[in-house]
Amino acid sequence: MEQAVKLEEINNDIILLTLQDKKGSNTFSKELIRGIIDAFALIENKQKYKVVIITGYDNYFCSGGTKEELFAFYKGEMKFDDFDFYTLPLTCKVPVISAMQGHAIGGGFVFGLYSDFIFLAEESIYTSNFMNYGFTPGMGATYIIPNRFGHILGNEMMFTAQNYRGKVLKERGAPLKVVPKPEVLPEAIKLAKSLAEKPRKSLMILKEHVRNAMLPALREIITKELRMHELTIHEEEVSKRIEQFFNN
Repeated sequence: MEQAVKLEEINNDIILLTLQDKKGSNTFSKELIRGIIDAFALIENKQKYKVVIITGYDNYFCSGGTKEELFAFYKGEMKFDDFDFYTLPLTCKVPVISAMQGHAIGGGFVFGLYSDFIFLAEESIYTSNFMNYGFTPGMGATYIIPNRFGHILGNEMMFTAQNYRGKVLKERGAPLKVVPKPEVLPEAIKLAKSLAEKPRKSLMILKEHVRNAMLPALREIITKELRMHELTIHEEEVSKRIEQFFNN
């Protein structure tokens, strides 16, 4: 059986992490979450890698929470910070590039945005769809989305929960690299090779500096998001919206 996460070396110091849970369309299945955690643990223990690239398969980068997970949140059986995996691109000790060649939805979109460098596809859909379920955004979305897209566009994405094609985000002035889908991974590899020309120690020290500048604010935001969830995620309307979404 194909593993949910595949690791392969581009060269001796660049590692490619491919999300490929085809059974679940790269939703946050137990297999995908465990694969992400294990992959980053392996990367952390290797002393040779300078750059990590994350990508998906076919038309999917990462699709966010499963129906079962969303209902567990609704029932109070889980909280989104129970599995501390979604910020791994940020906390990784070497630079991480998200080659978001396919659709990135909700938590899957947020996960990709924690990378240091982000490539989007003109044709693919990117959405912060939390509010479509009836509850406020989590996973640090209210911090990282405005951080990556600017407050005006970022707030619009969160409040409206609309789907945005990469081409539209590019036209709206999103400060991320947006290219045709076939060019996403090649462009990410090109950047990775440029980064890998630098000393690993210097890359790690600079990454630590950037990460440490973000983490205190992010932790505070996540605490506040959890409080907002307590006020919004247990409403009966949320249950109806989750059911409706997955039945469409």
